[in-house]
Amino acid sequence: MAMTMAEKIIAAAAGKESCKAGDIETVTVDKMMSNDGTTHLTIDMYNNLKNPHIADVSKLVWIIDHNIPADSPKTAASHKKMREFAKENGITFYEGEGVCHQIMMENHVRPGELIFGADSHTCAYGALGAFGTGVGCTDYLYSIVTGTSWLLVPETIRFNLHGSLKPGVYARDLILTIIGKISANGANYKAMEFAGEGLHDLSIADRIAICNLCVEAGAKTALMEVDDVAMDYLKEHGREPKAIFKSDDDAEFSEVYDIDLSEIEPIVAKPHFVDNIAPAKDCSDVKIDEAFLGSCNNGRIEDLRVGAAVIKGKHVHPKVRFFVVPASRAVYKQALKEGLLDIFMEAGAMVMNPNCSVCWGACQGVIGEGETLISTGTRNFKGRAGHKDSFVYLASAATVAASAVAGYITVAEDL
Repeated sequence: MAMTMAEKIIAAAAGKESCKAGDIETVTVDKMMSNDGTTHLTIDMYNNLKNPHIADVSKLVWIIDHNIPADSPKTAASHKKMREFAKENGITFYEGEGVCHQIMMENHVRPGELIFGADSHTCAYGALGAFGTGVGCTDYLYSIVTGTSWLLVPETIRFNLHGSLKPGVYARDLILTIIGKISANGANYKAMEFAGEGLHDLSIADRIAICNLCVEAGAKTALMEVDDVAMDYLKEHGREPKAIFKSDDDAEFSEVYDIDLSEIEPIVAKPHFVDNIAPAKDCSDVKIDEAFLGSCNNGRIEDLRVGAAVIKGKHVHPKVRFFVVPASRAVYKQALKEGLLDIFMEAGAMVMNPNCSVCWGACQGVIGEGETLISTGTRNFKGRAGHKDSFVYLASAATVAASAVAGYITVAEDL
């Protein structure tokens, strides 16, 4: 029976030889990640169980990243609860190390795994050929206690990538273009699979950026074929695949798109929807109050290098606040080593500790009524970064850095 990548991973997790879209399967979960956004709620539910039990503590990874350092006594109490529970139960725990998905990619994700994350952008793990999907507290708790869960096997939309991105165009522009094309509901409960010769030219950072945003099209997960680039990344980080799956040539896809990467242009997602896209060059009439370079989508060293190259020798516009937030401690240290943080600070940017920061919109860099933010964050819905009557535009690291200098939305080549 011909199968897609998603079907093969689920079948393996279910201990079966095959499955098909529409089947409901009981699966064994390989890893379970949770962050400080909701873990305190999971702990409360766990403590109310009649017979609380962790099926396999080695599969749990807990990360404080959303509000770090704590921004209020309430947050501090949530962190304390999470910290103490993790210590008491021997759960792998990170605090102050960075954004959950970056930490998972650096230290834990392996091809072929089925991973639950109590965060919607867990689909980022598809960059390494893993089936990552976001779940709520109750589903997460069930997987903690039993080690298993159930999944409705999703249909798959296939994206065949051809050619290469032009200079000054980035993976962020590609995925925003795709979401604009299929809409914010275009992949509801489907897997978005990426393949083709164009994939091989994309770095792991590019791939994470693409897979990470697939949930903004409603996707259940995102998946990419494992190639030499992915294998080199695994080797560099001391890991081996659990399994390597590839869709069969005669696998059934709900839709197939052929994407010419050379046709992609710098893109902006305008308020208040991720699929409300426009060419960045057409948004020069939009003045900004704040810019943000960071998040689980674009806070990697490659993104900081792009932003630093754009802003080097220039200065942040006097009416703009520019926040630069590395996605992890490892990224922060590498940026220090390369002098990138010096470049940002000399230009007038504010460099913050690794965390979700402005993307989360509940701690650092909150914007006020009527203010406009351009961001490499994940979402731009109403009130995402602060006041309900503020405006969030999404763009690549290059466009964000260029706009921070200009004071209005612009592309780097126009500076």
